[in-house]
Amino acid sequence: MSGSTSQPPARPRPMRSDARRNRERLLAAAREVFADHGTDASLEDVARRAGVGIGTLYRHFPTRHAVMCAVFEDAVSDLLSRSRALLDAPQSCTALVDWLRAIITHASEYRGLSHALMSACHDDSSALARCSTPMREAGTALLTRAQRSGAVRADVSVSDLMQLTNAIALAAEETPDDPGLADRLLNLTLRGIRA
Repeated sequence: MSGSTSQPPARPRPMRSDARRNRERLLAAAREVFADHGTDASLEDVARRAGVGIGTLYRHFPTRHAVMCAVFEDAVSDLLSRSRALLDAPQSCTALVDWLRAIITHASEYRGLSHALMSACHDDSSALARCSTPMREAGTALLTRAQRSGAVRADVSVSDLMQLTNAIALAAEETPDDPGLADRLLNLTLRGIRA
C-alpha cells in the first residue's frame, strides 16, 4: 500500500514586476500594430514597438492567437456583460440582434480579426477558440431565450450565428466604401432565422 498523499495543485507564482510591465507593453503595442496593420501584422513589429525581443513576446504569448486573445479580452468582457444585460430585455429577438450587431462591430475593429475568428472555430486547441467559448455560451443563452419565445426558428444554432457574424464583419472589412453593408447583411440574416 502506497503512503503517498495527494498534494493540492501548486499556485502559479505571481508575475515579477518587470515581466508584468513587459506584458502590458506588449499588449499596448499589439493593439497599436493590429489597429494599424491588421491581425496578421508581424509579431516582430509588436515586440519592437514594445521595446522587447521576440523571445520575450513568445514567453508571454506562445502563439499569434494567444496575443490576439489577450488583446481582445476587454472587448470580450464588455460583450459578455452586454449579453447578460440583454437577457432581461423585453424583446428576446431584438436582444439577440443587438448582441450580434455588437459582435460585428467588435470584429470590425481590427482588419483580419473576423477571418482569424472563423478559422479558430475549427481548432479547439487554439487560444483564440478557447477565449471564444464564453461568447458561445452567452450567445446560446440569448438564442435559446429567443427560440423559446417563438421569435427564432428552432433549427438555428449559435455556431451558425457566430460564423455568420464573422462572415458579415469580413464582408464589411473587404468593402470599406459601403458603411451600411454590415447592417444590411445582418438584416438579411435575421429574415432567415425568424420563426
